[in-house]
Amino acid sequence: MLILSLLLQAAVATPTPGLPPQPPATMVVEPVGMLIATFDTDGDARVTKAELEAGVRRTFEAMDTGRTGSLGYIAFADWAERYLGDRNALPSPFETDRNADNRITLDELQATLAGYFARFDRDRDAVVTRAELLTIRANATRSTPDLPPDGKKKKRSRR
Repeated sequence: MLILSLLLQAAVATPTPGLPPQPPATMVVEPVGMLIATFDTDGDARVTKAELEAGVRRTFEAMDTGRTGSLGYIAFADWAERYLGDRNALPSPFETDRNADNRITLDELQATLAGYFARFDRDRDAVVTRAELLTIRANATRSTPDLPPDGKKKKRSRR
C-alpha cells in the first residue's frame, strides 16, 4: 500500500516533458475593491451598502473643495489618484459621468460604485467581505522566464 501511494505521488508531481510548468495563481484586489474595503467603519471586515454610501460621500466631499456639487474630469482624476492609487484606475470619468456633461456628481459616483459593489457581492447579501473583493488570476509571467514558450532551452553557439 505504501509503495502504491509513493508511486501515485511521484506520477502526480512529475511535470509533462516538453511543457513549461503551469504558473501559480495570484490573488489581487482591484483599486476600487481596496477603496470599498476602506469604507468598513465598524471594523467587522464587512462593508454594507450604508457604509459604502457614507464612504463615497466622504471621499467626494473631500475633493469638492469649492462645494459646487460636482467634479470636473481633472478633479475626478485627482480623486482617483488619492483614493484608488492612480489617476487612470477604474472607474473612469467616462464610465461615471452618466449624462456626459463633463461633470461628475455625488449621485453619479454613488451609482457607479454601487454597481461595483453589486458585482463584488457574489452571494447577494448586500454586504461585501474581504474574500469577495479578491480576484484570482493566473500570473502573466512564466515562472521560468529564461525558457522560451516551448519550455526547451536553446543551445548557445560557441564562437
